[in-house]
Parts: sequence; C-alpha cells; structure tokens
Amino acid sequence: MVKSLRHLHHKMGPYTITYFGVRGRCGAVRIMMADQGQEWKEILVDFADWMKGDLKATCVFGQLPKFEDGGLVLHQSNAILRHLGRNHDAYGKDGKEAALIDMMSDGVEDLRLKYGKMIYQEYDTGKDSYIKGLPNHLDKFEAVMAKNKTGFLVGDKPSFADYSLFEVLLNHLVLCSSCLDTFPSLKSFVEKMSARPKINAFLDSDAYKKLPINGNGKQ
Repeated sequence: MVKSLRHLHHKMGPYTITYFGVRGRCGAVRIMMADQGQEWKEILVDFADWMKGDLKATCVFGQLPKFEDGGLVLHQSNAILRHLGRNHDAYGKDGKEAALIDMMSDGVEDLRLKYGKMIYQEYDTGKDSYIKGLPNHLDKFEAVMAKNKTGFLVGDKPSFADYSLFEVLLNHLVLCSSCLDTFPSLKSFVEKMSARPKINAFLDSDAYKKLPINGNGKQ
C-alpha cells in the first residue's frame, strides 16, 4: 500500500521550481505543467542574491532553473521537460516516437539558442537580420508539422517538444507578430495550443503575464 501511495505522489507532484522572475528557460516547463494539470511551487530568486554565489554553488552546472520532484533534483531545462514527458505520458507511444521527439526538441533548442544570442548579445545590431533569416529556421518545423497532419510534431498528442516549440513560437510572435504568416501549420499549431483550456487559463493569468520573457527586458 505504501508503495502505491508513493507512486501516486510521484505522478501528482507537487513540483518546485527555483528560478528568476522571468519566463526564460522555465517558460515551456510552466506551460507544460499547467496543461498537464499539475500544481507547482515557485521559489523566485532575486538576481542580486544570485550574484552572492551561495545558491549558485549548490547547482550542478552553476545555473538555474532548479527543479525538484520530491527527492529528485534536476537542472537543465530540457532534462526537466524530458522528465515531465516521462511522468505525464508526453514522450511518445514507443521508442521510435521518443527518438523523433528528442530530435525535434534538439531542433527547438537550436532555435532557442539563436534567439537567446540575439536577445542578449545582438539585439540592437542584429535583430533585423535575425528576423529576416527566421523563415529558414521555421520552415523546417513547418515541414514536419505539415507532414504529420495531427497538429503536433510527433504522434497524435502533445509531447514535451511541442510545449517547447509552442513557447519559442510565442516569444517569436512578440519579436515579430507576422513571423508565422507564411507558415500555416505552425500558425494553426500555436492557435490550437493556445486554445487548450488549461494553457489558455495559464497564459491569461497574472502569474504568467507579470513575468518578462527575458532577463534583460528585451523581447
């Protein structure tokens, strides 16, 4: 009996996120947990406190977010997404789908890194050329989404890679509101994900709206 209760607790959370007061690297994690009906606790870290180094010294790679699921402590946002994928049946129906989901997640990460580099290092000088080159990145996801025909990247329901892509696309729509106009499958994907009741409620919440997208205020 104890075993099954412990298993139940594991499936239900509650989870704890330790992170700065931004969407940043926790944006997709929060959206995924909201859609999966999970409750979580947030420990918001003030940047000045972070710079003191005490918390940083306890982090495996000296980075936040830190994610706790009971006694399991995870760092690295994509590892957190994968863990949630395994916990909440959002990692494909078999090994083949899981491998494809991993591939798409890595593709999203590539785009996220390019976006981050522009936001933090080249916003004033490189924003226009970044937006101009964006179709060359988005067309890859458009092709996969159009081919799958289910409205998701892999399989017939959202995986952790879909939540990650969705969140990256929301950020890009703030950067350039017309960036999906020539990508019907991606546009419809964002509309469909945004309309999921729990995601819709979360995106409409003060908890979400009050957080800036990035740590430097640029978007």
